[in-house]
Amino acid sequence: MIVFIITQIHTYQIILYLLYMYEFQQISSAELMQQLAQRLQKRRLEKGLSRQALSELSGVPAPTIARFEQHYAISMRQYLDLALSMGYADQMQDLMNEAKYKTMDELETIRNNQHRKRGSKSER
Repeated sequence: MIVFIITQIHTYQIILYLLYMYEFQQISSAELMQQLAQRLQKRRLEKGLSRQALSELSGVPAPTIARFEQHYAISMRQYLDLALSMGYADQMQDLMNEAKYKTMDELETIRNNQHRKRGSKSER
C-alpha cells in the first residue's frame, strides 16, 4: 500500500514536470525585457560593479546601461555585450538551442523539417 502511494505521488510529480516543460509561458516582450533588465542590474550589483565599470568591461555606454535598467530598452547586440562581459556566454549560446513543442503533431513537423534551410515556398 505504501509503495502504491509513493508511486502515485512520483507519477504525479513527473506528469506535472512534463506539463510544465512543454507548456509555453505567456509573457509579453515588455515583461521579459523588464525581467532581463532587473536580472542584469542584480548581477551587476552583486559583482560590485558600477554602471561605468560595466561600461568599460562591455563597451556599452553607461547611459545605455542606465536606460536599460530603468526603461528596459536596449539593442540585442548591446545586451549580448553586457551578458558576455559578465560571464554569461554559455547561457547566451543555449538560447533557443532546442526545439519546443506543445503537441505530438508539432514534434512531428519539427522532425520532418530539421534540415530545412528555407521557409515554405509561397503558393502561386
